Amino acid sequence: MLDFKLPELSDKRWVDECLKHAGSISCEYTFGNTFIWQKVYGTEICRYKDFFICAWSFDGSPAYSLPLGEGDFTDAVNQIINDAKERGVKARIYGVTSGYLDMLRESFTGKFKYKFNDAFSDYIYLTEKMALLSGKKYHGKRNHISNFKKNNPDWKFELITRDNIGDCIELHKRWLDEKDGSSNEDYTEELSAVLTAFESYEELGFVGGLIRVNGEAVAYTMGEPHPASDCFVTHFEKAVSSVQGAYAIINQEFTRNCLLPYKYVNREEDLGIEGLRRAKLSYNPEIILEKGVAVYND
Repeated sequence: MLDFKLPELSDKRWVDECLKHAGSISCEYTFGNTFIWQKVYGTEICRYKDFFICAWSFDGSPAYSLPLGEGDFTDAVNQIINDAKERGVKARIYGVTSGYLDMLRESFTGKFKYKFNDAFSDYIYLTEKMALLSGKKYHGKRNHISNFKKNNPDWKFELITRDNIGDCIELHKRWLDEKDGSSNEDYTEELSAVLTAFESYEELGFVGGLIRVNGEAVAYTMGEPHPASDCFVTHFEKAVSSVQGAYAIINQEFTRNCLLPYKYVNREEDLGIEGLRRAKLSYNPEIILEKGVAVYND
């Protein structure tokens, strides 16, 4: 069996080195994403030769990431297949993009079934467009931002540091109260990941920003650079509903102040939530990165 272990901060260096060779800018292919969700998904990681492999627990049985790194891809996939067999389950490989699907089909002809779910497609945008919001397509966004600035003349943007992390956590809890999140398992699991992210914010190399109105935090966002490309992955973005335009202003200001060195920003999936899907589509994604599950059935 592959030698899996819990992810630790000390693993970041070798994992990032493997992820530099990932053939996709999927939001799962970052160390920070793996690390902060480990309590929720029972995440374990493995170093096999020069590959990074991740395993999660779904419905009581393991699921795997693609082997990401350099070397013999077919050999690494066979290791996953054998590990699953020893556990008495079929190998399920998550986050399979079209390029990796072609590699699986070439090496394992007819041995994998592929399932696609558009709830897990990544929304990827050109950073320049997100910063400028030019043209008719973004007319509504510009109006939201103009109204926000008119109604809140004392607003300001600031970077997230150790000094204001507490304000972001309080803001997130306010957002939860608005959603009655105390009774929603998904919301409480997300808060767990957020707290883990803030606990190791600097060590994970996260970057974030917040918006204040009258000195009070009303919106925040954070994420991390993708190791494989000039892309930034935004993991979290929250704003209080009582401040109109707060989401639009944090999105643009964070892009302007922090993301211009990157060509793309990956704003992750919509998880099948209709309102979230409309919001992501309203920013006119450059790429909708389809991902699926490959299930071994030989």
